[in-house]
Amino acid sequence: MRRLLLFIFYFMYSLSLFTQEPVSDDRRDTKHPKVVKSNITKHYHSNDHHYEDHWEIPSKNPDRIILTFYGNPSSQRAVTWRTDSTINDAVAQISIAGNNSKFKMNAKTYSAKTEELKIGDFHNNKHVSVHYHSVIFENLIPETLYAYRVGNGKIWSEWIHFKTSSNEFKPTQFVYFGDAQNNILSQWSRVIRMAYQKAPDASFAIYAGDLVNYAHLDNEWAQWFKAGGFIHSQWTAIPVVGNHEFGKIPPENNQKLSLQWRPQFTLPFEKSLDKKLHETVYSINYQDILIIVLNSSEMLEQQTAYVEKKLKGSKAKWKIITCHHSIFSPAPGRDFEYGRKFWKPLFDKFSVDLVLNGHDHSYARGHVPVKSRLNDENGNLKTMYITSVSGPKQYLVDRNQIKNYTAEGYTNEKTGEDTQFFQVFQTLENKLIYAAYTATGDLFDKVIIMKDFDTGKKTFVNTNQIK
Repeated sequence: MRRLLLFIFYFMYSLSLFTQEPVSDDRRDTKHPKVVKSNITKHYHSNDHHYEDHWEIPSKNPDRIILTFYGNPSSQRAVTWRTDSTINDAVAQISIAGNNSKFKMNAKTYSAKTEELKIGDFHNNKHVSVHYHSVIFENLIPETLYAYRVGNGKIWSEWIHFKTSSNEFKPTQFVYFGDAQNNILSQWSRVIRMAYQKAPDASFAIYAGDLVNYAHLDNEWAQWFKAGGFIHSQWTAIPVVGNHEFGKIPPENNQKLSLQWRPQFTLPFEKSLDKKLHETVYSINYQDILIIVLNSSEMLEQQTAYVEKKLKGSKAKWKIITCHHSIFSPAPGRDFEYGRKFWKPLFDKFSVDLVLNGHDHSYARGHVPVKSRLNDENGNLKTMYITSVSGPKQYLVDRNQIKNYTAEGYTNEKTGEDTQFFQVFQTLENKLIYAAYTATGDLFDKVIIMKDFDTGKKTFVNTNQIK
């Protein structure tokens, strides 16, 4: 009888393990992508999102503090943060930073705009309401180090530094990340933190879409903010919307932009665009660098006219486009045909310097037009295209697909797979220095672009070929 009872006990225990939700297995993150039928189509992979940790839960203390651009970077900056719903009268303070604590005596106080978000509208979130607060600091002095803090007058964050830009061309360093998306806290943290070690003085960071895997799942946004920690509040963020920032909210069947996107990122409004594109399509002018952020998941035609208008009217020394979907996709079955057919001709026409993409969970760097064969190292250049990934989900590179792009004037210079990357850029006089690093900080790829600002002619040196 005793043996029978033990047998029944172990049988029921084993059955219970079978019926539980499977434990995340990082190896599943290497699944091969299927053919993409639409730019909002998503391929879900395993993700460590079964957290029940205290840092997810909002409190009276400010968390998820993040800087973004809004207006002129030399005189304005936006900050957004989160609290629980008991904080209604939030404020931010700012002062020119000083060498001792007396700087705070000159702090100016700004009242925050507060927005309630019911994250429980998405069934997998906790049924709580949170408050997002935002302030736009104005009338700042160019090229000045500031200290700011956020709170409610009694409960405060720490004092945090950032520096305003110049009104003219100055050397600039910035960082770019491909998709974080999966296992964000456990495996993306080391990438953004290594990037901070390599470029602590970076002025801003571009996140090229798919910051998370499930658009509305608040736990994943909690992971993204915790992974970056204070870096998000010190580097100014340029977030780019990806296809995984869209998702369904039952019982409705249509794709919606992440519940958290607009409340947590205070971004420029482009009034000429449809409201659906607000805070997902915008432009930044930073020290004679034009950065145009596009939403490659929806309403592409309207953005084509926007791109042309912005590029045509720009006199910036360097022009950068960033969107999630790769113009020249290195991954099997991926094809952003619209981007190549309608956006690339504009990039050619207005001599865009860089196009920064994600989506394909691999690495590829190439350029248009085809490099001259008369020179082993230098070649005339119109636009350099880079696709990268910073998270652990990885796809293989389809080299045959890449070769097919030569008919469209594209030459691939470097590919990589099964590696987490981050990229650092630096503008110096007439040079733009580009370096791609692995998650462990090893240099993987490096190029120097040289530009004659009078003629617009560009050449580049692939330093990987220099012995």
